[in-house]
Amino acid sequence: GCIGELHGARGKTWHRRVNDYVRRPEAVIFDLDGTLIDTAEEFVAVVQQMRANHGLSPMEQSVIRKSVSNGSGALVTLALGIEASHPEYEDYRSEFLNHYEAVLGHSAKPYPGIQALVTHLGAEGIPWGVVTNKFRRFAEPLMNAMVFRPPAQSLITPCDVVHAKPHPEPILLGCKQLSALPQRTIYIGDHKRDIDAGRRAGCFTIAATYGYIEDGDDPATWQADASVDSSEALLEMIMRMIQ
Repeated sequence: GCIGELHGARGKTWHRRVNDYVRRPEAVIFDLDGTLIDTAEEFVAVVQQMRANHGLSPMEQSVIRKSVSNGSGALVTLALGIEASHPEYEDYRSEFLNHYEAVLGHSAKPYPGIQALVTHLGAEGIPWGVVTNKFRRFAEPLMNAMVFRPPAQSLITPCDVVHAKPHPEPILLGCKQLSALPQRTIYIGDHKRDIDAGRRAGCFTIAATYGYIEDGDDPATWQADASVDSSEALLEMIMRMIQ
């Protein structure tokens, strides 16, 4: 439901930790693709274009959507059936990224309720930010193309740290930029690496199971503190936590 699913034996911990956080988180940090913004249509278009350019037939869109969180390398492998060891892999990856840059922000949009959520955070004086494994070359223009009021006060990409997620470094840097204690920060993501990074940083973690979840991946095994199956449920959960 709107509160999120409990994960087996972690249920009591989940209740206790939510009660702790109801008093007011100091910051809220989001993963980008599949959590804050639905970018799948753009990646679907790029994969299909790549396949057409190389004489391959279109691929089932749902297969592409589920792979978006794995990044450009995995999408190149998906599109062309080649591995990173292929001698022309990096050339194909550059081709993919150039195609993506051309469509970036055209059809991507915040998930339903997300704009209302960040506006509510702003009204409550709670800063928010983004920690992503998307390179700044793409993350910054994507964020600039979206309408968020107030805008994110922090955007952390792999370009800003030594270690990307699932290492906690980028989330810890995001907390520092938002002047928030990690233990009083919520981190939301749609991949196990997000939850791993958030847990290692000491944050309260929420699994966004409405995002890009691959077949065979069970978010209940990620050990998040809570989960939501829609962005509207995320809005309701966080609004309850900051009342």
